[in-house]
Parts: sequence; C-alpha cells; structure tokens
Amino acid sequence: MIFPRLTAPLPRFIAASAVTNLGDGIAVVAWAWVATLLTRDPLLVALIPVALRLPWAIFAIPAGIVTDRVNRKMLILAADVVRAIAFVIAAFAIHLATPLPPAPESGLADPMLFAVLGITALLIGAAEVFRDNAAQTVLPSLVASDKLESANGQLWSAELTANALAGPALGAFLLAEAVALPFAFNIAAYALAVALVARLKVRPRSRTRGRRDWKAEFRQGFEFLMKAPMLRMLAVLTGLWNMCHQMVVMALVLHVQENLGAGPRAYGVMLAAGAIGGVIGGVIGGHVAARLGRGRTAQWALLLSSASFLLIPWMPDPVSLALVLAGFGLFGVTWDAVSVAYRQRMIPDEILGRVSSLYRLTTWGMMPVGLLLSGWLVRVGEPVLGRSAALELPFFVAGATTVGLTVMAWARVGRGFAEPGAAVRTG
Repeated sequence: MIFPRLTAPLPRFIAASAVTNLGDGIAVVAWAWVATLLTRDPLLVALIPVALRLPWAIFAIPAGIVTDRVNRKMLILAADVVRAIAFVIAAFAIHLATPLPPAPESGLADPMLFAVLGITALLIGAAEVFRDNAAQTVLPSLVASDKLESANGQLWSAELTANALAGPALGAFLLAEAVALPFAFNIAAYALAVALVARLKVRPRSRTRGRRDWKAEFRQGFEFLMKAPMLRMLAVLTGLWNMCHQMVVMALVLHVQENLGAGPRAYGVMLAAGAIGGVIGGVIGGHVAARLGRGRTAQWALLLSSASFLLIPWMPDPVSLALVLAGFGLFGVTWDAVSVAYRQRMIPDEILGRVSSLYRLTTWGMMPVGLLLSGWLVRVGEPVLGRSAALELPFFVAGATTVGLTVMAWARVGRGFAEPGAAVRTG
C-alpha cells in the first residue's frame, strides 16, 4: 500500500519533494519555451533561466545561516508558499498577454511580459535556494548515516521521475494546449507539497540559545570547509561541471527547435528519456557504490556523464538524442547519489546548513555563468560558423571542458571517496 507508507517520515519527505519537482519539471519546459516565443536571440532567451539560477549566487550564504538557525521544516513550508504565489503572478501575466505576437530575431515581442517573467523567476529561484538548502539538511535527521546513499538514491529517483520524466512530458503537453497552463499547474503542485510537509515529523535537533553572531556562524562554516580539502575540490569540480551542464541545457532548446525541427512534445519526451536514465541511476547508484567502491563509482560516473555532452551534436534525430540523454541521466545521478551522501556524512549536523550553502554557492552559483556563456557562444559563433553550427558549439565546449576536468581530478576523486575519514584536515 502506497498511501499508508506516507505516514513514515522518509516516504512523506520523498513524496513532498516529488510533488515540488513535478512542478519544477513542468516549468523546465515552460520557462525556456516561453522565452523562445518572445525572442529568438539566444542571449535574451538565456536571461530567464539565468533569473532562476542567479539567486544561488546571491542567497546561498544567508540561506545556510538561516537554515541552521530556524526550524527547517517551517523554512521549507514558507519557501513553497512563496513559490506558489510567484507562479500565480506568472500564470496570470501570461494569460493576459496571449495570444503572443511572433518572436523577433532580436529584441522582444512583449517586453512587459518578459520583465514579469524575469521578476517572478528571480523570486522563485530565491525561494528555491532556501528550500533546497533546508531540504538537504533534513535528510540526515530522517535516516541513519549508513543509509544515506540508499536514501539519497530514493530521493533522487523520485525527484527525477517527477522533475525530468513526468514533469517535462506533462509540461510539453500543457504548453501545447495553452501557454499559461504549465504555470497554473504549479500552483496546485506546491499547495499539495505544503500539505505533505506540514505533517512531516522531523527529529528535533539541538540549537544554540541566546544572542547569536551571524559573522561567527559564517566563520565556523567557512573554517570547516577550508579544513576539508576533499570538499573544496568537489565544490570547485562540481561548480565548473554545473556551469558546463547549463551551457548544454540552454543550447539544447534552440538546437532541438531549429536543427532537429522538433516541437514542445518531442522536446519533453527527450527530457523524459534523460530522466529514465536518471531514475535507474538513483535506484542502482547505492548498490553500484557498495560493489565497486565509492571512489571508482564516482570516477566513472563523472567521466561518462561528461562524455555525453560531446555526443549530443552528433545525434541526427530526436530518438538518438533521447538515448544519449538517457545515458547522461544514468551516470549523472549515480555521481550525485555518491557525492551528496559523502557531504552529508562528513559535515556535522549543527553546521550542515552553513557548510552546504558555501558548497552550493560554488556549485550552483556557476549555473548563471554557464547559461550566459552558452548564449554568448552562439551569438559570437553564428557569423563565423553559421546558425546551425553555432547552436552546436556549446556542446563541444562543455564536453571538452568537463572531460578535461574529470581527467585532472581522476586520482583525487578516487582517493577522496575511498578514504572518507580524511575529509577534514586536523592540526
């Protein structure tokens, strides 16, 4: 029985994350696709996804301090309420603006709508920073330390099933019916998530009472990270990898539309194929790590997911591209399951929020850079290479960069995951 199991903390937490990720997955298709309906300029198209990711560079550190100070469950609830309100505004604005005029090659078809979408995307992104930071620190309070790989695998599988499998496919069909419909759907999704989290029972944790100095709190998290060479290396490696991943995500929208001639439904199905691979990775990641070792699993998962970027422009049709994305999802989520569990296990709970926020400032803060870099590469490359080849340029740059990074970090990744006790330097 599925519903009785939701009374247990971990299944309820996973269900709430799945619901919010269903909304996020729907929005993944909707945000980028609506931007292409307002302009064909790749740099302008990138600004809406940038607005979603930019808050990670702005609010990551405050979110970590707040997460360690307040009730983490209440912080998750507040963030989901804010995101629901922002989607109400976005859906209403799109409804008023439709039918949309044709998108120009440069400039904007509807500057006012573009501005509203940018502002609501910033608000949603800011709430996501606080919500995700709090959510990652809650998981270790729900399961034992030796179960974190399995719990993270379950969580990533549920999130990917919703975010990248069901979400994009559903979002594409909703988008084909009405441009505002995917945004309206998210309102109900976040309302259900709030209801699930509201009844979640989380083990209480000890918190310092009395007056608190945010500078001292920040310094405590910063000093821990500086004494953890493996965590520092992972933060830099993951940050650069995420930058390249966002280059691919941004270029993929226009590549699918113009080079492959596919519509929103085909685009959603391709993203769903990537999620199928990710779900498999989430299910088997913990088992593979137990059999091969965490170090070896992390090395090969990182290399193979990075190599997938190089294959994308060589795929001649949506079917072959979907298979490549499925492989990327499989290896990418296996890497996530191992690396996130490592971080959760190594950082003490009382500073987990602060250290995680510093870590994610690097790893997620590089995403806007990748989005803008992707649009810039296409714009600069088009006069020299032509439109079609310029749309493929970000894939080659991202693939070459991530494979090179993996080769350089290969030995350190293998040693670091294999020797978790050496995560923090003493003395």
